[in-house]
Amino acid sequence: MAILTSSIARKVAMALSGLFLVIFLAQHFIINFTSVLDPETFNSLSHFMGHNFVVQFIAQPILIIGVIFHFVMGIILEIRNRSARQISYKSYKGNRNSSWASRNMIISGAVILAFLGLHFYDFWFPEIVHKYVESHPVDETRYYTELLQKFESPVRTGLYCLSFVLLALHLWHGFSSSFQSMGWNNKYSKALRGFTQFYAIFIPLGFIFIAIYLHLNQ
Repeated sequence: MAILTSSIARKVAMALSGLFLVIFLAQHFIINFTSVLDPETFNSLSHFMGHNFVVQFIAQPILIIGVIFHFVMGIILEIRNRSARQISYKSYKGNRNSSWASRNMIISGAVILAFLGLHFYDFWFPEIVHKYVESHPVDETRYYTELLQKFESPVRTGLYCLSFVLLALHLWHGFSSSFQSMGWNNKYSKALRGFTQFYAIFIPLGFIFIAIYLHLNQ
């Protein structure tokens, strides 16, 4: 862990863990979007993800560790950045040359972490109980129905949508800055920034569409 003691190493580690989570988010979106296009396909993919050994016992633990690592590193960097700032808050004019998203990454990150807690409570824990505690027989057609039930409440649906708005703000700054942290600076930088901004809007907006669609199709 000594390699993570330098500021640059911490930023690179933070960037790499963020990019890993961005890839997972895209995969998660693709599977969830099939619930809108074809419930049977959603059931099949969900069953595969829920019973595949590699996904359950290798990819899933790595994902959980990645989430914890990313947010812990974010808190550490935020504390160190505030401690290192030599300019007093009275004269600090950071809002003139930085966006709200970049100045409040810790806030949007904390809300997203709380959302992940709700997501685990809604989906992951019930799935674990269903498979390993209550030992129900395998039913490959249950996933879409269970997903619909989760979005029956307008309050829960609204919380999900709000969380994805904050996720968009978090990605707007975090996705592009991750490449800067790794020293990516060449003729493709402008195009890459455009892609990260498109991703930051499209993926969260897609999740919001899914949530509202499922809520309205009860």
